[in-house]
Parts: sequence; structure tokens; C-alpha cells
Amino acid sequence: MTDEIVLEYHVSGDDFTRAGEASSDIKDKLKKIGLSPEKIRKVVIAIYEGEINMVIHAHGGRITVTVSENEITMVLADKGPGIKDIELAMQEGYSTAPDNVRSLGFGAGMGLPNMKKYTDEMDIQSQPGTGTTVTMKVRL
Repeated sequence: MTDEIVLEYHVSGDDFTRAGEASSDIKDKLKKIGLSPEKIRKVVIAIYEGEINMVIHAHGGRITVTVSENEITMVLADKGPGIKDIELAMQEGYSTAPDNVRSLGFGAGMGLPNMKKYTDEMDIQSQPGTGTTVTMKVRL
């Protein structure tokens, strides 16, 4: 691959019927360019978890995926309430999801830990009241 491929998606907040559309489309596009199933799986899990977090917590946001020769960079940016304690939020099982979201089967507190687990690099920049930007990379 010689050129970068950039994919951009808008994620709607509180819309669980459309949650997962971006990660599904990304999966299809990565298959078409011939990436290995293992790399596709890692990217799709990380994006899906981030996408669900945007729906639950951040009133939506924007996902930008850049595929280059050496890596896939995923940037998830929102203007939600931000993460007060990133270290606490990274703990498996910690969740601030409301009961109505949990009743739908979401909000188990595995989103951020899974995003970190399935990527080679992850950085979270968050300002309470301003929003959060998560940047993840999967090396090819």
C-alpha cells in the first residue's frame, strides 16, 4: 500500500440502534484492502468499544481511522463530559453507565480496558466538561 487511506465517521449519541455501524464498515473496508484477519479483529474490537463509549457517555463524536503502510491509527474524539479519573476508568469492571444502559447489556466496564488490550498503543486525553480524545494504534 503506497497511499494512506482515511476513513471518517460521525457517531450519534444515545442511538443504540446505529451503534456499531462505524466498526462494521471499517471491518469491511479493511477486508477489501487485504489486511490479516488478526489485525482486522484487533482494530474492530477497539473501535467498537470506543464507539459504544461515545454512544453511552459522550453524546456521540467523530472517529477517524488512518491506514498507512506500517500502522492503523484510530482517533475517537468527542465533546462529552470527559473522564474525571482515567486511571480508575481503565480498571476492568469500573463503569459509570446508567442502569438503563446496563439493562441493554452495555456498560460492564470493559470498554477502555479492551481498547488498550487490542491495540499496540493507546493515549487518552480528557478534560472534564470539554471532552475526550482517544488515540490508538495497531502496527502492521
